[in-house]
Amino acid sequence: MAKVRIKFNSTDIKMLNNICESIQNIAKKSGITIRGPVPLPTKKLKITTRKSPCGDGTATFDRYEMRIHKRLIDLPANEKVLHHIMKMQIPQNVNIKIEMKD
Repeated sequence: MAKVRIKFNSTDIKMLNNICESIQNIAKKSGITIRGPVPLPTKKLKITTRKSPCGDGTATFDRYEMRIHKRLIDLPANEKVLHHIMKMQIPQNVNIKIEMKD
C-alpha cells in the first residue's frame, strides 16, 4: 500500500508542534493510524562576532544561534486525509514537504 511521508522544518518549535497536532487530529477523525511525529535532529547554526564595532576593543563576543527543528510523519495514502492536509493554513515560517512512497 502506498504511504505518504510529510517532513516539516521550522525555527519556531511551537508552531511546528501545533501543525503536527492538527494533522494527528485529522488522521484520528478519519480513523487512520499514523507514525509520528518523529523528532529528527535539530540543526544548530552558530555565529560568534565581536561586540566592538571597530574590532580593536576588549575581547568580548556576542554569540548568536539559530535552531532548525524537524519533524516527520508517515501515514497511509488516503485521498480524503491528504485533501484536508493540503487545505490547512500553514504559517510562513514552517516548511512542509509531502512525498509519496511505495
